[in-house]
Amino acid sequence: MPTAVAVTSPELVLPSPDRHTPPAAILQSAEPGERGGSLDRTLAEIHTLVEQHGHVLVVHPAAAPPALVHRLHAARAALETDRLALVGVDLPPLGTALLALQLRQLSICDFSPGVLASAARLLAHYLHAGAVLGSVARLDQVPVGLKAHAKSWLPGSQFAVLARPEPQLVRLSGDQDPGLKAPGFPTRLVVAEGGLPAERVTGALARAWHVREVTPTKLPAASADWWGTSKLTEFAAAIPDISVLYQLVSSVRREECHWCGLELIGDRCAFCAAPLPPPGERGRRALPATRPAPGRLRGREPAPALARTAPAAAGRALPAARDPRLAPALDTGAAPPGAPQTPAGPTGGPATGVHALRPAQREAPADWGPHRPYEDPHQPPPPPRSRNPRP
Repeated sequence: MPTAVAVTSPELVLPSPDRHTPPAAILQSAEPGERGGSLDRTLAEIHTLVEQHGHVLVVHPAAAPPALVHRLHAARAALETDRLALVGVDLPPLGTALLALQLRQLSICDFSPGVLASAARLLAHYLHAGAVLGSVARLDQVPVGLKAHAKSWLPGSQFAVLARPEPQLVRLSGDQDPGLKAPGFPTRLVVAEGGLPAERVTGALARAWHVREVTPTKLPAASADWWGTSKLTEFAAAIPDISVLYQLVSSVRREECHWCGLELIGDRCAFCAAPLPPPGERGRRALPATRPAPGRLRGREPAPALARTAPAAAGRALPAARDPRLAPALDTGAAPPGAPQTPAGPTGGPATGVHALRPAQREAPADWGPHRPYEDPHQPPPPPRSRNPRP
């Protein structure tokens, strides 16, 4: 079974361009209203997807409600699974849906789950998302100048805005080309018409961008909040050919995550969020690919193990613990810092175990005699007393 690609809303699902692309899994518990908002349902849905597909990618907007994002992270922590990746996408709603479609197309290829989840950041750089707006007065996703903000209050004003990959804002006049920076490769344009007609996007913009195909779709409900107005026409352009997407992802160098062992591209694992080590340490694996031992905390290095009894190590200073809180985990035979010299064991090295409990032999002071002061060395010892006293 291919890796499952799940979304948090049915509005983020675009129709498959062919019969080979698998459908997207929709988390019903993530929808607002009476059906959503339940952690139990989220746990049940994600557990079912993990059991069926092995690995699951949940694509959600970065501007999603915090309660939804917290519930997804709580479900991942409750299931204690490392086969769930939460991919937050900082794109407009229509661009997020188009990115989820590209991940669904690549899920049937021979990419591992780690590479597929890491490819979301790579594909987002080749995705152009924008809109034609009737006002930019409440637009906070793209920098808006004072002059454009003032002209947005004029009746009939329209603006062409490109949010990704580089922000751009142009005031429209007439039917000419908006002048937005075009992609340098053939694209497929997805258009969602809102309160403004889509002729300017499907006509002048599509010709200037050399678009191969224009696909109309329904405007997501979250687009009005993202763009700050309900009078808009949203569009998104991306690479349509799956062979080009495959070549793009496969040409990037792959690394192995030092924490979970999955393959990845880029500088961070999408499943465990572990960053890629520096180039000088990428050849060494800090942790095994399997899960850590029970009780071991992730992200904390254990105290260095102290050497056991060895003749060659006699008199050698023992390494100190890096973290004082980890001191109880050290060997019981080790001497604390500042303590007197460790007594020698039977083999000549530092004493451990029972030998470490014996007090160290100290030299007697010069004024101490071999006997107590009230004892005479020339007198025989007194006879022992009887245990049964006389009546």
